[in-house]
Amino acid sequence: MNSQREAIRDARTLGIPKMLLLGLQHMFAMFGATILVPILVNGYFEGEGLSVQVTLMCAGVGTLFFHLCAKLKVPAFLGSSFAFLGGFEAVARLDTGIFAGMTMGEKLPYACGGVVVAGALYLVLALLIKAIGVRKVMRFLPPVVTGPIIICIGLSLAPTAISNASSNWLLAVIALVTIIAFNIWGKGMFKIIPILMGVIISYAAALLLNAMGMTNADGSAILSFASVSSASWVGLPPFELCKFDLTAILVMAPIALATMMEHIGDISAISATVGENFIEDPGLHRTLIGDGIATSLAGLVCGPANTTYGENTGVLELSRVYDPRVIRLAAVYAIILSFVPKISEIIASMPSAIIGGISFMLYGMISAIGVRNVVENHVDFTKSRNLIIAAVIMVCALGFSSGLTFNVGGTDITLTGLAIAAIAGILLNAVLPGNDYVFETGKTGK
Repeated sequence: MNSQREAIRDARTLGIPKMLLLGLQHMFAMFGATILVPILVNGYFEGEGLSVQVTLMCAGVGTLFFHLCAKLKVPAFLGSSFAFLGGFEAVARLDTGIFAGMTMGEKLPYACGGVVVAGALYLVLALLIKAIGVRKVMRFLPPVVTGPIIICIGLSLAPTAISNASSNWLLAVIALVTIIAFNIWGKGMFKIIPILMGVIISYAAALLLNAMGMTNADGSAILSFASVSSASWVGLPPFELCKFDLTAILVMAPIALATMMEHIGDISAISATVGENFIEDPGLHRTLIGDGIATSLAGLVCGPANTTYGENTGVLELSRVYDPRVIRLAAVYAIILSFVPKISEIIASMPSAIIGGISFMLYGMISAIGVRNVVENHVDFTKSRNLIIAAVIMVCALGFSSGLTFNVGGTDITLTGLAIAAIAGILLNAVLPGNDYVFETGKTGK
């Protein structure tokens, strides 16, 4: 079984060809969600929004910057953040002040300017942690808080998996069954690349079903290569410099409050998966700096904000290959693809049902990691305070499915359910008596 397999912390022992395949697996895991963000934003901006090529470049470069800031220790991939979608939509709807009469393409750089400022807020929190110490900060983030948040990260993504899979359940089931089969009964290298095998086999099935004339549930074609034929083989990403306006900044920047909380949850999840305390070494301040710089750099050239990706954490859990070098290979692949529009479009043609089938496993793994985090840290749920904290976190994360919207400067701003849950959990842990968590041991006290 997978749980009995020894973890691999240095992928070089597997040889270069296998390392390259493992990097490819991580790239496929992040690809669907990463390019979905610019696709959705283009809908808000009537086709004049974010570029897929720029998005891939920002994901790759941002991941490499993150690894440098984290002393090359943390196996995290940074892809496009969905948390900022509401902000992009709000900027697209602005029609007062300087935005009156602007085309959608002219509004986009101002939204990205707000992303730059949002990334800078990460640096503020990182400096605070550096100044007062991670132990004092982490007293507000014990496993009774981070565990349920990690659980909710996976559960909150579950509807997306169902939505994607429902477009063609046959393909989704083929992808899921393939992953399970290779993860449990696979031998040698095949056992540690179940996601990649799921992609290859289900895509081959999609080609066969498409050739047979079968369609998706809504009657649409299973595969479409129209955008592939029109794409060139080589092309520079269409970079554009951002612009700054206070109204757009007030829309975009506060979203960082949500994504910073999610960052802490993701780093906790990766730490629990790998069995190393990355919050202490290389330090939460370093991972925040890396995430913040990646986000600001992306916004600077009109790319989407970046965030640590739960999909890749799920791959870590399934493959049990924890070497950050493999993640950096995926980042290099993303950068290369940003210069090859045709290959990008071929990968982008992967049916959403396949992504849904893969997500069944990856998102569930994230929640399972949260459960393990609670169990391994011996969180005592016979104590009322712990039950209250966990209960409020889970109801907030899953109940506020559309987030919580409030008005700042005449503009609506939305906090995601995960951000609300994190804030509620942190506040309850701070005010309720009986906080006996000791960060040095990573366990609750007696």
